[in-house]
Amino acid sequence: MKPIKGSYPAYFETYISKVTEDDVLIALHNNLQACKQFFKSIPADKENSAYAQGKWTIKQVLNHILDCERIFAYRALRFARKDPQALVAFDEDAYASVADVTNRNLGDLMAELEALRWSNIFLFKSLNEEALLRTGFMASGETTVLSLGYMICGHANHHMQVIKEKYLKDF
Repeated sequence: MKPIKGSYPAYFETYISKVTEDDVLIALHNNLQACKQFFKSIPADKENSAYAQGKWTIKQVLNHILDCERIFAYRALRFARKDPQALVAFDEDAYASVADVTNRNLGDLMAELEALRWSNIFLFKSLNEEALLRTGFMASGETTVLSLGYMICGHANHHMQVIKEKYLKDF
């Protein structure tokens, strides 16, 4: 099942609409394969490239995808376990400004994404329909656990699209 509009903040639609699968486990798996294929195709001499002054490099974008996946999965776990506390927002730019990817390469970051994603696939696989439909509160509003699974995929899809259009347009 796919999350229905209204079961997540309107802002999430930007990302959830980029996921076509009707099953969160299939979506997570397919998205992992797409990420592996995409980031493997980027030449090593491009990984430190930014499309404009002050913009993140491709490595920083992938690190951002990792940070966000961890946060979305953490939120999903808390909501699935009926944690009643509202969760605060995080500042993605502040995270990126202190995440040092200087000595890392795309292969290393992708290995980390693969390990993280498999952990999250097992998390979502462990949840029954009731748990997937549980809601929790974040700074941006109420959302379901299922929506957070789709956010993981849609967010990665969004950033791969941005890299294609802005970083690799001449490649």
